[in-house]
Amino acid sequence: MASLETTKNIHIQVQEAELRPSSINLMKTQEPSNFPPETTTAGQFLRRLFKLLFYLHLILITIFVIFLTLYGLIFNTRTHHFRPLEYYPPLLTAIGFSAIFAFIWQWMTSSSPSKAFKAAFWLSPLLTCAVGVLLIDISSPASLAAGVVAIVCAVIQSLYACWVSPRFDYAIRVLSVATAFPPPKTTILVIQSISVSILYSCLLVSGIGRATATRSSWKALFIALILLSMAWTMQVIKNTLLVTVSRIKYMNLAFGTEIDTREAFRDTIKHLTGSICIGSILVPVLGVVRGSARAVKLTAGDTDEFLFSCANCYSGMASTLVMYGNRWGFVHVGAYNKGFVQASSDTWEMFGDEGLKELIDSDLTGSFCFLSGVAAGAICSLVSGTWALIIHRSYATEVSIYAFFIGYFMCRVAMAWPQACVSSYYVVYAEDPRSVRFDSTIPARIEELRRFQA
Repeated sequence: MASLETTKNIHIQVQEAELRPSSINLMKTQEPSNFPPETTTAGQFLRRLFKLLFYLHLILITIFVIFLTLYGLIFNTRTHHFRPLEYYPPLLTAIGFSAIFAFIWQWMTSSSPSKAFKAAFWLSPLLTCAVGVLLIDISSPASLAAGVVAIVCAVIQSLYACWVSPRFDYAIRVLSVATAFPPPKTTILVIQSISVSILYSCLLVSGIGRATATRSSWKALFIALILLSMAWTMQVIKNTLLVTVSRIKYMNLAFGTEIDTREAFRDTIKHLTGSICIGSILVPVLGVVRGSARAVKLTAGDTDEFLFSCANCYSGMASTLVMYGNRWGFVHVGAYNKGFVQASSDTWEMFGDEGLKELIDSDLTGSFCFLSGVAAGAICSLVSGTWALIIHRSYATEVSIYAFFIGYFMCRVAMAWPQACVSSYYVVYAEDPRSVRFDSTIPARIEELRRFQA
């Protein structure tokens, strides 16, 4: 296959083409441009290290699950406290159901963004509350605690939906504009990502079942390791799809360049896995820190000086940390092969220079994708938990919780591409607000925020 042009050369050619009235603005390439190399030795080392750690972890967790399965088959054949025919079917059903729901939900987001957006914000708390009722009905100490937590989370989600409802119209407009023309073969990428998620979930469910069957005092540690592996791997799958789509949308919005989807995906796997693995750890952790900081600041208010100062300190720390790990950085990871921390820092600084930080902070796309995942997880939890409650009550609590995680992560994988489209839209706008490719959606919102502050 012939060598490709560098990203810089493509950009120059497109700019020259735009100066000629008779030229075609949309420049098509069959393959993406070569990536510029990572500029620092430390950056290269970290990316290679995390890439190695991720693949090593996959090998080790696979070996561990196979060992648990074989151990259970050989040494636990005479025990009757674990019944696989009653344990596995509800969880395997959750995997299949979550995959179907996730695919339908991302299709609904594409075809009717307004309905999908509003449904996520109003269905998620209702379904979470239903899961809480189910867990309380199981009546074990663990299920009662989990049920109370679920109901509290449902109340918080409801209050949050009411609080941000004035922002719905703008968020729906941005989502509609950004996803109006998804990259070619996006559906194929989604199906591939969901298929990999299904296979990996089935593997981990086998390990969880066999870990549950053991009488060892290490049982809780075994299950925790498997769930952590699920979380990291699903985040990597999601962000691989996100980076691939982000790169395609970025090049199209910024330079009018079309990049072949298959080649973009291959480049992501080959060059960007290390950065994606780093981002898949930093973004969820820093997201929790920042979310908790906002909650603490709202709760503290300004009546108590000590609490107010502590909340401000924590909020300032969270705002500083988010500069070095945010989901917007994935756009520059895909477009310019930057390290994740550098990409996050560059995009966040750019938002600040253009006065867009308040607009970015108020964006609801992340909340929409999160609540979509929660709704999917809650539905899977209700289906599998009810089944387990009927056939074997002692399994119902853990099956409900595991099914929730499966549904949540599966839906987040499917919703990666709409989030990528919106992220690219904001980043390209921040780089060139006067581009003719943008309508008045963002400028009108900025003016509205300024009038509100005045």
